[in-house]
Amino acid sequence: MKTIGVLGGMSWESSLDWYRMANEQVRQELGGFHSAPILLDSLDFAEIEAMQASGEWDAAGDLLASHARGLEAAGAGLVVLCTNTMHLVADRITEAISVPFLHIADSTAEAITAARLRTVGLLGTAFTMEQEFYRDRLASHGITALIPDAENRAAVHRIIYEELVQGVVTEESRRTYGDVIERLVDAGAEGIILGCTEIELLITQRDADVPVFPTTALHVAAALKAAGL
Repeated sequence: MKTIGVLGGMSWESSLDWYRMANEQVRQELGGFHSAPILLDSLDFAEIEAMQASGEWDAAGDLLASHARGLEAAGAGLVVLCTNTMHLVADRITEAISVPFLHIADSTAEAITAARLRTVGLLGTAFTMEQEFYRDRLASHGITALIPDAENRAAVHRIIYEELVQGVVTEESRRTYGDVIERLVDAGAEGIILGCTEIELLITQRDADVPVFPTTALHVAAALKAAGL
């Protein structure tokens, strides 16, 4: 297998799950003492979050591109970014390296297409829901993404940043997300994208009556396939 270069730490709560899922899948597939060949570069999320809040996307892109080059130099045969939001600067990363970069929205779109769906609800940070980079990427696959109204977007975003990135999971927040999902389904969503890696700490398929697309798990599977598992 190729070594997978992982840009993580945004937040480490979900990066931990990415790493765990990758190793569990390799062990399940190959057995014995096998584990995933991974180079993990875990950034300080406080620095990234400050850039997000102040709209310093160019600086964030330069920072992530630099770390991606470091992973390639260390021997990574492909690079992944373990956060949906920071795919806003995915082009910077792609341009900075010569090895493949696996976009998380592409692996999600492939799963949605395989399920024969075309209209889905998108949950994520306010940046992911409100800016066009993610929805445009899905649209390039023929998928329409619906987003919650302003009040519900604020609630989804708040729970991510005030709770999930801190490892806090509550039943009240699960109910809040459930209500948002129901409204998206009522608006025509045939499935729901868990478009923030931390959301998978809170929501699973049992929390929705339509198919749920967990971006972290789908990204892991795509990375392992690309690496040659």
